[in-house]
Amino acid sequence: MTATDRSRNRALVDFVVLPMFFLTVALLGGLRVGAENRAFIFVAPPLVTLLLAVLLVLLLVRGRLIRFHQWVGTELPPLTNVAHIWMLLTLFFASAQAFNSVLPEGGLLHWLFSFFFLWTLWNNQFSSFDPRRLLRSLAILFGTAFVLKHMLLASLYSTEGGWLRRVAGTLLQGVSLGTLDAPTFAPATGYISFFTLTLYVAGLILLAFAGKDETDSVVHQVVEEYRQLPASDRLAVRDAILDDQPAPKIEVKNDPRIPTK
Repeated sequence: MTATDRSRNRALVDFVVLPMFFLTVALLGGLRVGAENRAFIFVAPPLVTLLLAVLLVLLLVRGRLIRFHQWVGTELPPLTNVAHIWMLLTLFFASAQAFNSVLPEGGLLHWLFSFFFLWTLWNNQFSSFDPRRLLRSLAILFGTAFVLKHMLLASLYSTEGGWLRRVAGTLLQGVSLGTLDAPTFAPATGYISFFTLTLYVAGLILLAFAGKDETDSVVHQVVEEYRQLPASDRLAVRDAILDDQPAPKIEVKNDPRIPTK
């Protein structure tokens, strides 16, 4: 694959595929299906999801999935800057809607889930991440929240009496569950949320691979420019690189058989 093909593929991913992924997540993250009439219900993202999205974007910057210095700058064409800013906006709103998709809609559990996300993202701000480790951490975070909401809590809230509701009723006889009340939705809501989160994580994976391709392209460009230099210039470059490297330390060990003065 030539450098031109790599550049075109990277532009296709950055300016078309990723914004489409994140826009789809932003549209589907608030979609619910009513339990009674199977009507589509759009739930606006709570204010806390915007705060969570800010923390997540900062985490993506620290994990080097977002590279502001390479995406936006005075040396780049205006259209490229606009396209990158548009992708960042879609990423931000997709992040907010991804949290909206796995947050309970109300009650005490909504605030418990919100505190769980806030605590996790805040602590991660002070941890060191590489892109692969960060993606794995986010996949586990959203996967855990999905299982808790759309599998365990869906059974608890089910009007048909899910197994978890029966167990909770047996364990908490005489105790009101009013603080745990939340709207009930059709099972199709879980499928929509699963597709939304899968699309969001896939977009982050593409974002990581796009960054790797950019790094590789810079390396290839440097190598090609080095190969085009005359032999004398290549020798001067090698000497300059070797001069910048610190000299190896030589440890001198005293022989115990030789007396020291």
